[in-house]
Amino acid sequence: MTAQISSRFLLALHLSLAPALGAVTLLGWPASVMAEAETSPLVVETAGGRHSYSVELARTTVERARGLMYRKSLPEDRGMLFDMERAGPTSFWMRNTFVSLDIIFIGADGRVLNVARATTPLSDDSVTSEGDARFVLELVAGQADSIGLKPGDRVRHPLIDAVAGG
Repeated sequence: MTAQISSRFLLALHLSLAPALGAVTLLGWPASVMAEAETSPLVVETAGGRHSYSVELARTTVERARGLMYRKSLPEDRGMLFDMERAGPTSFWMRNTFVSLDIIFIGADGRVLNVARATTPLSDDSVTSEGDARFVLELVAGQADSIGLKPGDRVRHPLIDAVAGG
């Protein structure tokens, strides 16, 4: 089990047990966990051109564990970029995620490794990288097909470019 799954599992366990145990519920979590984060621009370069998105960043363990959980909708031009801190095999699940997503695994070089298209909301099935992913981009389902995204395409964001060197 990767560290990413472990932290998501622990968060999901806390969230599912808290009400039953009379512990702190979501409403008691700090605003930094509950509120949408600030966004920054991200560009995906495909054979069809450059496609711009506004993404929230998930850089801490808590942010990566929560991801887009509990969101009821996600605009087509929005997403979340996960910085996994180091490249390696990466797995995600859709527990407590109500919106179907395209999950895009990205290597340290900023190139797309693989895309899990139209993931199943609320599923505990593991969605994994095909190679060592340093970053993961979540977009609303259908975006990858809409822009013609395929392995080898380039994703540009200041965090990615700092690691990829360009």
